[in-house]
Amino acid sequence: MSTAEVKGDSGERVVQIRRCACVVKGGRRFSFAALVVTGDGNGRVGYGYGKAIEVPLAVDKATKQSNRTQMSVPIVGTTIPHQVLGEFRASRVLLLPAKPGTGIIAGDCVRSVVEAVGITDILTKAYGSTNPLNLVKATLDALKKLRTREQIERLRGVSL
Repeated sequence: MSTAEVKGDSGERVVQIRRCACVVKGGRRFSFAALVVTGDGNGRVGYGYGKAIEVPLAVDKATKQSNRTQMSVPIVGTTIPHQVLGEFRASRVLLLPAKPGTGIIAGDCVRSVVEAVGITDILTKAYGSTNPLNLVKATLDALKKLRTREQIERLRGVSL
């Protein structure tokens, strides 16, 4: 069961809810796992993965974890500074800057992360595995690799 919904003003997005069944003597015992992406819409984003016996408890755990793991992402206007490729296990995500008015061209999982950051114009392409957890981690890896012109000038000690 895959969903992409927005809850509240905090920018919380439930990317996926999974149901797992443990077979016991009296039948099946179900548990749930939730994948949540949170962001402030202004350059900060994080993800969380929580497991519990009920869906709301799993979502709460995942939300708390995603708030703890937030990172900053450089944004130039409404897009990203440059093209970047993020990888996690068998998933690869290519992020390309786009002109204003293009919108977000992305699948559900990548779209959740990009919207949470606050990017409104971007082109994306997912290669390899389309496992939602791996796609979210690959997207965050790509966003972690982004640098602005000023950061590169400072790192190299030159002016571009």
